[in-house]
Amino acid sequence: MTTATGNGHAGRTRGGELLRIATAGSVDDGKSTLIGRLLYDSKQILADQLEHVIRTSERRGDGYLNLALLTDGLRAEREQGITIDVAYRYFQTPRRKFIIADTPGHEQYTRNMVTGASTADLSVVLVDARKGVSEQTRRHAYIAALLRIPHLVVCVNKMDLVGYREAVFERIAAELTDWAARLDIRDITFIPMSALHGDNVVERSVNMPWYGGPPLLYHLEHVVIATDRNLVDVRFPVQWVIRVGGAEARDGREYRGYAGQVAAGVLRVGDEVLVLPSERRTRIAAIDTYDGPREAAFPPMSVALRLDGELDVSRGDMIVNADDPPVPAREIEATVCWLGGQPLRVGGRYLLKHTTRTVRAVVRELEYRVDVNTLEHLPASQLELNEVGRLHLRVSAPVMVDRYRRNRTIGSFILIDEASNDTVGAGMVLHASSS
Repeated sequence: MTTATGNGHAGRTRGGELLRIATAGSVDDGKSTLIGRLLYDSKQILADQLEHVIRTSERRGDGYLNLALLTDGLRAEREQGITIDVAYRYFQTPRRKFIIADTPGHEQYTRNMVTGASTADLSVVLVDARKGVSEQTRRHAYIAALLRIPHLVVCVNKMDLVGYREAVFERIAAELTDWAARLDIRDITFIPMSALHGDNVVERSVNMPWYGGPPLLYHLEHVVIATDRNLVDVRFPVQWVIRVGGAEARDGREYRGYAGQVAAGVLRVGDEVLVLPSERRTRIAAIDTYDGPREAAFPPMSVALRLDGELDVSRGDMIVNADDPPVPAREIEATVCWLGGQPLRVGGRYLLKHTTRTVRAVVRELEYRVDVNTLEHLPASQLELNEVGRLHLRVSAPVMVDRYRRNRTIGSFILIDEASNDTVGAGMVLHASSS
């Protein structure tokens, strides 16, 4: 849940808008087959890859083209029949480019799902039509809601094994709709399908004429994500200071720019901004990108800002609206998913990394942990691996935060073990104060 920069546009690529997808499902729900079907039916597979899948399917005696082999690329996964880590898959259509975070379904890999879904625009959750809504299904929906992924697509898979019956699909959709209402999920879509046979994956299914919606790929190509981003509060964490002088400088003049990724708001040349934590006011003199200067920048573009006047700006500072700054927080109340092998305990000390700024933090209070299957709040003295809880942190120096529900980038942080340098927690800010 950290910010990284790159050249040019981070969210709009040449040839189409980028959609980040997180997939989740229980064991044998057909997630790997679904991703393989998307790649196969959208003609994203190279000839040698297809030949390899055909030979492997024949050698295994599958009796069919096992498209799951396209995504279960690790030998250990194939031998054990399970997916054990987050894998990223890339494909594109004439309309969009896609990055799929293929996350494991087991409860003990909750942290992997949190990692893969933290930057997702949309989450795809698979449900086996024969088994219906399971505890893992509810947990996956909860994590998607916890991370405030704007769009959730529930794929009711293996409809061929229940005779393509509408009643089965409607029962599952009704149950998950009730569950989603408890989670504050804003946009949820249900699609009946058979990934194995391609029903409603890329093409409409002739076996389910009662379904009036689009197939999955059409939905992924057309879901609107531009309005999901906060374009009101200007937030620009400085990741790198670029200084070029002497003979290397353009026209012999010194160049000083502040590089980073726009986390929120729209930056325009001439706008008055505030540099935190120094609270110095200035104006944007220029906006530079890999493709040349621009008059404006918006999330999640990676740019370099040039500012008027001589200012002391460094990595970890934040450039914001002059009249709408974030909270310079010393006390943070947050929901945290614990990722570490050693439990979180009250009094524990960690490094807290927020955007490009790192400070020390101490756990002052653990209010409760969440039973992610029932949403019940349970008393707890510690958080174990994969558990989610609500806690209070005190940081050694102010960090400029917004509430997570307002801005997923500025409202998130990670906790790092000082001794091992391992990431042990992923946090979402609920409240923050300066005292």
